[in-house]
Amino acid sequence: MRQEQRFLLAITLMILVLVGTNILFPPIPPEEVVSPEGDAPGQLDGTGVTGVPSAPLGGTDAARGAAASGDQSDPFAGPPPTEPPSLFPPAEVVATPAEDTVVVEGPLYRYSWSTLGARLISAQLLAFESFDEGQEGQPVELISAGTSGVLAMQLRLGERTFDLGARSFEVEPADGLRLNEGGGPRTLTFRYRDPAGLIFQTAYTFDPSSYDILARTEVVGPAVDLLVTGMGSGLGYNERSRSEESTVMGYVWNHVRDGIDDERLTRVEEERIQEGPHRWAALKSKYFIFALIPGREGSEEYLGGVIARPAEGDDQAAITVTQSLDASGVLDYRVYLGPQERDVLMAFENDLEEANPYGYRWMRPIVRPVVSVALSILNFLHDVLNVGYGWVLIIFGVMMRVLLFPLNQKAMRAQMRNMAVQPLLKEIQTKYKDQPEKLQKEMMKLYKEHGFNPLAGCLPMLVPFPVLITLFFVFRNTIQLRGESFLWLPNLAAADPLYILPVLLGLSMFLMQFITVRSMPEPNPQMKMMMWIMPIFMAAIFFRFASGLNLYYATANLATIPQQYLIAKERRQLRDKGGIVQPHESNTLFRVD
Repeated sequence: MRQEQRFLLAITLMILVLVGTNILFPPIPPEEVVSPEGDAPGQLDGTGVTGVPSAPLGGTDAARGAAASGDQSDPFAGPPPTEPPSLFPPAEVVATPAEDTVVVEGPLYRYSWSTLGARLISAQLLAFESFDEGQEGQPVELISAGTSGVLAMQLRLGERTFDLGARSFEVEPADGLRLNEGGGPRTLTFRYRDPAGLIFQTAYTFDPSSYDILARTEVVGPAVDLLVTGMGSGLGYNERSRSEESTVMGYVWNHVRDGIDDERLTRVEEERIQEGPHRWAALKSKYFIFALIPGREGSEEYLGGVIARPAEGDDQAAITVTQSLDASGVLDYRVYLGPQERDVLMAFENDLEEANPYGYRWMRPIVRPVVSVALSILNFLHDVLNVGYGWVLIIFGVMMRVLLFPLNQKAMRAQMRNMAVQPLLKEIQTKYKDQPEKLQKEMMKLYKEHGFNPLAGCLPMLVPFPVLITLFFVFRNTIQLRGESFLWLPNLAAADPLYILPVLLGLSMFLMQFITVRSMPEPNPQMKMMMWIMPIFMAAIFFRFASGLNLYYATANLATIPQQYLIAKERRQLRDKGGIVQPHESNTLFRVD
């Protein structure tokens, strides 16, 4: 069972226990009464592009003539296929030329390009440490081992393909780039010249203070319909648990009409084509992302199709995207290789920050706004107080319980009002035990007269659960907590290696329930049993959860214990008075004297 499923199971059981306890609150639950009523379509056009205009198949008259005659000087020329071509017909085989490596290094990153195909072969993020076995202490590497063809390109002209991945490129500057902190952007240019007159050029502009890369591709010569860009077969592993990280390795796309969707790489067993147009496409891991965003900032350009094909590894799939070229032969786009920092990704617009969403699809409308508020508070406390995130979580847990104390107090007092009605309810049940219909009517009359509501005592107490659910996903996906240490905890985003926090969480839950049960007049056996079972169950469920989540929840429970004690004291005073009920003037509320 995945962590998300175990967590949701735990929350569901907690809510059921909370609601059930309030419904079955009286020392002797009421008898069950049976009521008298009885028991558009965008179609793939062969290029993987939908809704994106294609350039004309022809170029200059000379180029069109060469294509028609099959002149071998045309880089696209070749014999016509004897059967309909696949999406990626085989490119012509050429001898492998010499290969050099060009490095771009800045304060945040170190990128390595091969001159063979202008392929990105390494992308290291210098501000983040890899936790993968054998790579500890090294910078995070986003290009997975064994992958190839990252940012390598193919040109499509009708049914013909010209593969640039095996061509030798000129590079300017030839010795790469070294960017200094505080310096301005600099550009690295790759250029390929074909004997037939085709000139292909891609220029990447790097900012030393940003992971955002501006790219411009230009094609001079024969008119080209389509540019096909490889994104590789998955990001590199950088966390301690590969099995856990593989569950979030995937590719994601934002369709103009259908919105954001994603798929795990392990589930790609055959070629899949997501028809365009798309606002962006990306590969993602637990904390990092590689995204292609068409156009410049503020432009309205789109990607075409997003294609996934099985790769050699069981946990990999080769991802490529298409972009349509107009008559100018110029294409602008942006490349992002970096952490999933929500504020940074929001600057790209088009919901790129939702590439690794918080929670399941059906939960996101509820979780998303709570995530924004929770992250804003956590970051605010971190920046203003200038303390680590461990202390921030402790402060946040105490703060949440202080803010929610009025709701908890209201819930407990509602429980006490319900308790006070129990003598009258038992009297009615005894009097009409042989008259079910009459008993039902008298019970409804009693509820209405005294404002009795079995759920009134638990609804205010359900408010913290959306926050708890949200924080579960925040701690799983938030880059700020990755590698953040606190006391004996090496990583707030990973499980407690000594399992101290899950045990503390269970003990705090037991103490809370012990105080509550002792204040009741005659707690039923079920409540006594749950007092022991629930803490053990929750400790077991939270055993492998992020230590940050355990720290927050245990702190919040400990901060609740003084509140529970005060409310239990008030409840005991009511019990000692005998629970006398007096109707309130509004006839919907009442006092307990």
